[in-house]
Amino acid sequence: MKSTALRRIDDEQAHWQELVAEVGDDRMDEPGPMGDWTFRDLITHLTGWREYSISRLEAVVRGEADAPFPWPTVLTSDDEINAWLRDTAARQSLTEVLSAHDSTFDRLREAVEAMPDDTLADAGSFPWMEGESAGDVIVSGRYFAHWHEEHEPAVRAWLDGMVGSPA
Repeated sequence: MKSTALRRIDDEQAHWQELVAEVGDDRMDEPGPMGDWTFRDLITHLTGWREYSISRLEAVVRGEADAPFPWPTVLTSDDEINAWLRDTAARQSLTEVLSAHDSTFDRLREAVEAMPDDTLADAGSFPWMEGESAGDVIVSGRYFAHWHEEHEPAVRAWLDGMVGSPA
């Protein structure tokens, strides 16, 4: 299971890098991929939530029950958290934003590599995964489903709308 999970992570990273290249640096700050959000805003959203999910996996590897939220605990709704992620990343350069997201693939890979096989396959090790193991969630692609189901179609439509439009 571990080698399949690692292969899935690598495939997802390659897919992501292809999309980033397709968007291009010049369009990172254009609104449209997600309403008022730019592609850069979307990256910071995905990075923030993924960093939290990875920190939870890393906590299991360390023998801890769970990881703390990386955002202030007074933020309780997804909208508040997303706004905080966006505002926090606004101080970063595009290079830093892209690098932070790329590093989530590396951290996820490292967490999976460090995880004993029985833990990776044990649904009981991950109570927040509602009866599924981390290995199953990664291998099946459900770990990346938020991106693929909610955001990628909108980004693709945004890119398709730019075909033939003036630069």
